Amino acid sequence: MNTRFSYAGSPARIVFGDGSRDSVRDWIMKSGATRALVLSTPHQKPDAEALAHDIGDLACGVFAGAVMHTPVEVTEAAMKVVAETRADCVVSLGGGSTTGLGKAIAYRSDLLQIVVPTTYAGSEVTSILGQTEGGRKTTVKDAKILPEVVIYDPLLTHGLPVAMSVTSGLNAMAHAVEGLYAQDRNPISSLMAVEGLRAFARSLPEIVKAPGNAQARSDALYGAWLCGTVLGAVGMALHHKICHTLGGSFDTPHAETHAIMLPHTASFNAKAAANELAPVAEIFGGSVGGGLWDFAKSIGAPLSLRDLGLTEADLDKAAGIAVENPYWNPRPIDRGSIRQLLQNAWEGRRPAE
Repeated sequence: MNTRFSYAGSPARIVFGDGSRDSVRDWIMKSGATRALVLSTPHQKPDAEALAHDIGDLACGVFAGAVMHTPVEVTEAAMKVVAETRADCVVSLGGGSTTGLGKAIAYRSDLLQIVVPTTYAGSEVTSILGQTEGGRKTTVKDAKILPEVVIYDPLLTHGLPVAMSVTSGLNAMAHAVEGLYAQDRNPISSLMAVEGLRAFARSLPEIVKAPGNAQARSDALYGAWLCGTVLGAVGMALHHKICHTLGGSFDTPHAETHAIMLPHTASFNAKAAANELAPVAEIFGGSVGGGLWDFAKSIGAPLSLRDLGLTEADLDKAAGIAVENPYWNPRPIDRGSIRQLLQNAWEGRRPAE
């Protein structure tokens, strides 16, 4: 191999296995913390309260206000609770919304983070924070943002609804697909990306057929860790720029947006990154964008931005924002081509590259 690359492994501690949720208290103690604030969304508040109860005297409270896209005002409200409870640690129980809040708190305070994922978002293993303010979603990368301990318990995902499992999984897959053609990709990140995509290719159809399939749930969570780690190791490109635009400016649901856009952004880059994306074509049936679209359709994923409430008029504004301060991308972008890509995704059309 004559490729030049730079690789830095993640310092995060990964704990994986059925029942590992029960080790949260032990990891708080091992980390030297004594006052853990448990975070969740309003929907998962009962679960957060149950976890706080199990943590016992090491828990100092629950903040159940996490929402999508990590609005700055929610983070500020949480910071007040951090100060009031004198927390020295946050335990984030849930998906990307809760993980995002924990990361936003850590970015401001450098508090220890322990994450207990209940979806396949993958953001728990990155040092990237996406937050929304004034109708725009921006990202920041900093070592303080990376959680110190991530506890993956597949049993916590058994109750994840099938529709959410599908979109969450496709969201994670988008991290891997972009990682394959990232400007700063390396052999290790590419190996992890392909392994993560294979894990989801075999697990998501099984979850659709039998939501309680323990092996499939474990495989999907394994895939989420791999795909998220790829996102944390390399830079983002067109796909994430468009999804940040749609989520931040139009408040589209995070996972569904990634699920819908993935076939179209991958198709857009398919020729410019043909060698890098060859494993995607192999795994999903011979083509990149078309294969991903067929896979998404076969597992009942949403296929159209129109179904998320976007109007055709919104696409003009979205295209304009998406080409402002663009991320690096293997294929040059311009407003016209991005507008057409969004049109295809809005209509739910199968990509043809």
